[in-house]
Amino acid sequence: MTRTIAIIGALDEEVALIAKALDGVEHDRAASLDVNRGTIRTNNGEEIRVVATVGGMGLVAAAATTQHLISTYAPDAVVFSGIAGNLNRELHVNDVVLGGTLRFLDTDMRLVGQWKPGTQDAPVTEFHSDDHLLHLADEALDAAGTRHITGIIASGNYFVDSPEHVSRVIHDTGADAVEMEGAAVAQVAARNDVPALVIRALSDNADTDYEVFKEFDISEYADTAASLVVDMLRRM
Repeated sequence: MTRTIAIIGALDEEVALIAKALDGVEHDRAASLDVNRGTIRTNNGEEIRVVATVGGMGLVAAAATTQHLISTYAPDAVVFSGIAGNLNRELHVNDVVLGGTLRFLDTDMRLVGQWKPGTQDAPVTEFHSDDHLLHLADEALDAAGTRHITGIIASGNYFVDSPEHVSRVIHDTGADAVEMEGAAVAQVAARNDVPALVIRALSDNADTDYEVFKEFDISEYADTAASLVVDMLRRM
């Protein structure tokens, strides 16, 4: 049976390179999403079905997109590919953080963590990327010579753009990178028993006002993460 991998980005630039790498692309339009549906051939000759879409920014958009792709295409894994703000001063712009651990910035996990995969008696406090997917990503990054870590990614519904915000996020989560979607993707995937991976190329040091940041050309950083996804797909 052909395997299916779902790929999500928040912005057009985060998905463009992945969509171009697919063969026989067709488009499905539903739930306000334009889904690129195609195939890619692995290094051992297997054909993998890929569905890739831009889900939009924020936790709700990410959760809704993840559930739509899981319900519609029944993927064997979900990968989020995109950019993030750097919180780890040992890392630099265009390095990569793999989301070994995903934590929410603004969620009381005592309340939401009791739902699957947690329980009322043992709520989860954080979410995790799949070990096998992390291993594939690590191999691909090593082969590309891209500096990276498997670390902690924090996700929240506000743009982190000041020293005060940065200090609060590091204090509350211990994160290496901050963004607005990853933990929601991981949570929805966990509720559906689907392996997930969050990949983030660092685009800045979380020190740029959003009105300035939105004018930046993020293509280079988005392509760093997207190139990793394409290589991973070929290694599957």
